[in-house]
Amino acid sequence: MTTAAEAAAASASAKGDRAKTRKRKLTGIVVSDKMTKTRVVLVERRFSHLKYGKFLTARKKYKAHDENNEFKTGDRVVIVEHRPLSREKRWKIIKLLERAQEA
Repeated sequence: MTTAAEAAAASASAKGDRAKTRKRKLTGIVVSDKMTKTRVVLVERRFSHLKYGKFLTARKKYKAHDENNEFKTGDRVVIVEHRPLSREKRWKIIKLLERAQEA
């Protein structure tokens, strides 16, 4: 009987704790670096049409925070969800995957 009571108490305390949420990570290409500490990242997503099966590409631009202005146009980066930093900026760049090729 005590084990069931202990389990119920542990369950109740676990619900009281703040739930850990997984932050979304997206991979994209920096398309603009003209703002200070902000980069515009283009994320592409490929999926097939439900009815016709044709492959489609959905593109979306996200404004992401770059504290040290280190990422340049053409870089492939990973962005992660972040608290709101401005009206449109809710993402932060966490990692560089590939540098842009210089011409």
